[in-house]
Amino acid sequence: MTLRAPDNRLGLWYMLIGMCLFACTDALAKFLTQTLPPMQVVWLRQSGLFLGVMLVLCVRGREVLRTTHLTAQMTRGALAAVSAALFVIAVSHVPLADAVAITFVAPFIVTVMGAVILREPVGARRWAAVIIGFIGTLIVLRPGLGVLHPAAFLLVIAATAFAIRQILSRVLARGDRTVTTVAYTAIVSWSLLAMAQPFVWQTPTTSQEILLLIAMALLAAGGETLVIMALDAAQAVVVAPVQYVLLIWGTFFGFVLFDQLPDRWTLLGAAIIVVTGLYIFDRERRLARASSAAATETGRRNP
Repeated sequence: MTLRAPDNRLGLWYMLIGMCLFACTDALAKFLTQTLPPMQVVWLRQSGLFLGVMLVLCVRGREVLRTTHLTAQMTRGALAAVSAALFVIAVSHVPLADAVAITFVAPFIVTVMGAVILREPVGARRWAAVIIGFIGTLIVLRPGLGVLHPAAFLLVIAATAFAIRQILSRVLARGDRTVTTVAYTAIVSWSLLAMAQPFVWQTPTTSQEILLLIAMALLAAGGETLVIMALDAAQAVVVAPVQYVLLIWGTFFGFVLFDQLPDRWTLLGAAIIVVTGLYIFDRERRLARASSAAATETGRRNP
């Protein structure tokens, strides 16, 4: 079988548009939590992701669900339900841009867990970036000063759950395709969140709520599909940094829809998080390139 060469430019466009759709989804989720229970909103949001995966299954068939790591796939889906629920609950109390900035602590947690659990090599520069990134997160949170709602700390837990998902993704990538992992994540998380609906369900009473819920679900489905397409088209280390545009969109929607702007300390902390996060992604890209070059050289020497 001939491997398709990655199309990084196309993948970047898919990821950029996908992140825009996710930003719209997060803004709608925050707006809807003003009148509907957060657990109901997050389930309906995940329904969009579930729909996106169903569309992929319709196109590619049940072969997508073939896995060699069923337990790990189920665990990753459960973590997705936890991180999504905590994010929506927290964002109902915390400004959107602040919430997005705090969740970007995830790449630093991934680096730490990768070193501790997967025994991945992490040099002094990357450890320094992790420490500086955590300092940036503390600047945004400012614990003990009462600047942010206590729900902001739920975002740290959500980011940790997301980081564990990423570690599981690296393990799953050794035997399962990306689309398989996304499919199980959507199905399991949607099913778990559905169990809570009898206890929290509140029937939407206005046409505006119904239309916004439908829009949120469709936007989430579109975003999930585009991210799958981006990861299929391009190298993950190339498209992953694009997620930081969420901070720009979060600030924009926070101002337009909720009249909320980050203060200067939040902007400083967010800038530190973004710069150090991009540095980590750049180091990963260089390491991946060096590893690929070494493998190619070994192949030439041992035909």
